[in-house]
Amino acid sequence: MFKRALPFFIYVITPLHAGTGQELGIVDLPIQRERHTGFPKIEASGLKGSIREVFEEYVQEKKQKEGDKEIIEHVLSPYFLGKINKIEVDQKVKEWLQLLKNSWQERKEDKKTIKRINMDEAIALTFGPEDDVSHAGALGFTDARLLLFPVKSMKGVFAYITCPYILKRFEQEMTMAGEAIEINKQRIKISEIPANSYPKSGSEVLVSGKVVLEEYTFDVKPNEELKKFANWLAAKTGIEEIPQKIIVLSDEDFKDFVHLSTEVITRTKINNATGTVQTGALFTEEFLPSETLLYSLALASPIFKGKPEEKGIFNQPDRDEAELVLEFFKAGLPDIMQIGGDATIGKGIVRIKPWED
Repeated sequence: MFKRALPFFIYVITPLHAGTGQELGIVDLPIQRERHTGFPKIEASGLKGSIREVFEEYVQEKKQKEGDKEIIEHVLSPYFLGKINKIEVDQKVKEWLQLLKNSWQERKEDKKTIKRINMDEAIALTFGPEDDVSHAGALGFTDARLLLFPVKSMKGVFAYITCPYILKRFEQEMTMAGEAIEINKQRIKISEIPANSYPKSGSEVLVSGKVVLEEYTFDVKPNEELKKFANWLAAKTGIEEIPQKIIVLSDEDFKDFVHLSTEVITRTKINNATGTVQTGALFTEEFLPSETLLYSLALASPIFKGKPEEKGIFNQPDRDEAELVLEFFKAGLPDIMQIGGDATIGKGIVRIKPWED
């Protein structure tokens, strides 16, 4: 059972394709969507796999010869060591993270001696082992859900749109995680943010009191609670332009935009010998557009291995194991990473921002 939760935001830098692997409509390769709402999402399994891959890249393998033995040594990358040194946590947490530098396990196989740093073990305990099913990982994730969606605007280039349903669900999930949506210690009243509203402080996408998105015009009114929420979200995510660009539409209008305003690109494959399109190689692919903002929860439980000696660096008698799992996750969480398909053509680059008080 999960004991701790840490929200984090995912800001899409380059168009992202988290695909369904099947085609049911006119788009050959559609993105993942919620069944009941049709809103775009990123499945938790894909998100977890992408983050695990980042953690595994922190372990580098070095090989050398000593007589008739081949020494295979796993060491931590300088990047991860730098993150440990810079992470803003209390000194006690830094001390147990430093154990990763100096803790080794040695295993001999015939003429080979393999030295494994405890990072290998920590990844298996956190995300689950890959070679067997002896125990589950202590870290889980929720699906990454949509919070803000960019839409072309007549003024201000583009606007971030959301809707009352999205905001209410976001508040519920943050409350479930034990975090409050508040500013200056005063809780923001999400329920008082209506459809067709903009922050009371003003907006750069307004045209004579209206907003023109794609070819549609909406009458909008200022709202004080949206102003507070937009300022709070900008501070949490580091996206400074949110207060000037956010617009709350009705649930129905929002649904239409996230169905009709995603990027759909036609792709093909060229025959190198003839320089022409290969037969049957023309297809369409859907992407979440750049500037999309999503959020997810990292859920931590105690280590599933029961014996203290099997818990590696998480064996800290005076510390909560679930809290240590989240600290390990925060220490390794990258600022920039790649999610989804088409990595070789620069798609799916995102910025990760964990919740900070």
